Amino acid sequence: MQSPRFGEISQDHHGEWVRLRTMTGLRMVALAGQATALTVAHVYFDLRFDRTLVCLVWGAGALSILASLLLFPQTKRLSDSEAMLTFLFDIALLICLLYLTGGITNPFSLLVLGPVTVSAMALKPRSTLILALVAIALLTLISLTYQPLRFADGTPLVVPPILTFGFWAAIVIGILFQAFYAHRVAEEASSMANALLAAQMALTREQKLTDLGGVVAAAAHELGTPLATIKLVSAELAEELRDRPDQQADAQLLVEQADRCRDILRSMGRAGKDDTYLHRAPLEAVLMEAAEPHRDRGKQVRFMLEPGAGGDAAQPVIERRPEIIHGLRNLIQNAVDFAQSQVWIQAEWTDTMLRIRIIDDGPGFPPTLLGFIGEPFIRRRRDPSRKRHRPDYEGMGLGLFIAKTLLERTGARLSFGNGEGAIPHMPGSSTPSGADIRLEWPLRRIRVDTSGALQPNQPLPV
Repeated sequence: MQSPRFGEISQDHHGEWVRLRTMTGLRMVALAGQATALTVAHVYFDLRFDRTLVCLVWGAGALSILASLLLFPQTKRLSDSEAMLTFLFDIALLICLLYLTGGITNPFSLLVLGPVTVSAMALKPRSTLILALVAIALLTLISLTYQPLRFADGTPLVVPPILTFGFWAAIVIGILFQAFYAHRVAEEASSMANALLAAQMALTREQKLTDLGGVVAAAAHELGTPLATIKLVSAELAEELRDRPDQQADAQLLVEQADRCRDILRSMGRAGKDDTYLHRAPLEAVLMEAAEPHRDRGKQVRFMLEPGAGGDAAQPVIERRPEIIHGLRNLIQNAVDFAQSQVWIQAEWTDTMLRIRIIDDGPGFPPTLLGFIGEPFIRRRRDPSRKRHRPDYEGMGLGLFIAKTLLERTGARLSFGNGEGAIPHMPGSSTPSGADIRLEWPLRRIRVDTSGALQPNQPLPV
């Protein structure tokens, strides 16, 4: 349903994203919080626990942090497996502390959610699943056996079994929910970032093509004079060397090659500067330029332009911007790809608005996808009949997302539908039963004032 992908953009956002120094800083904060909680529990609430073992476990965490600071550079980034092992160590460390300080009844047992949630955002789903299963297994273990907290007189802090089970169930559900929630949010953010990058690449490519045309035109203009001089001098030399046939042949070859260079440059372009006149064009010219690559693909593309109520008879002159041309081209490509035989492009303008419709006689958008069109990386296709139209195509919604993003940057509003409200007196034998894409601009956003003089041409950048 969309245009080809750009570059090697992938939805897989997982990689060596996690910086060791960042994780070390977070782990230092966690150890400081643990030390504070243990001190407050012992001093302020007068709770007793095995301080020697607690200090040994806490010291193991501190040593691991010190080792990471001394053994690895600040720019070290962890691979997926390295980050998973680090999270496993942190979970094991926390479980040991919880075992020594009341087990699952310790309110700080909910801190197990931290490593699993971060893993869901930064690591692969397989790594997150392993961490979640390990965390749930260890939590189940310390809910069954642990060293209870005791008051100063030796009385153990007893929690009713129903509350113990409630603590365990709440944390397990929290692990599963937080992991799923964080993973989905991270995937959505990554998909949007990749799609926006693809849109920027598309716009950059279109802009480079536009600039390249100007550079070629400038080269054709600037090289014309020296080539004419070379041709003139070569012709005079050939005339003077009539009594020396071998040298005259060389001079004549120079003349022929100068003519050849002139013809090549003439075919490449005639303008010598970045002509401001080329930055504007009548509406029909812009639409035809956008549709040009798809007009010879076996489908008939028909144009219908007419003023709306209160609109001028003359069609508006609009900005010839890469965003507009590339966005319209993607939409037209989508229509041509799925049309049976015809595509209609209808434009209507008033004093304030410009409206464009792109309709085809194909199968239209799948009803189940209408609410998702314009989003990147659509995966909800369930209609096998659509494979017959583009059997080797594996679209993910990226092309329409790029078109929508680029056109919205110019002030357009887009809506997507299927073959409803056909245009009266539509030419052609087919029925517009396929996709119906509607665009609407405030005319002031893209219209060019043609009443004044053109701005002077600017030299092309070197």
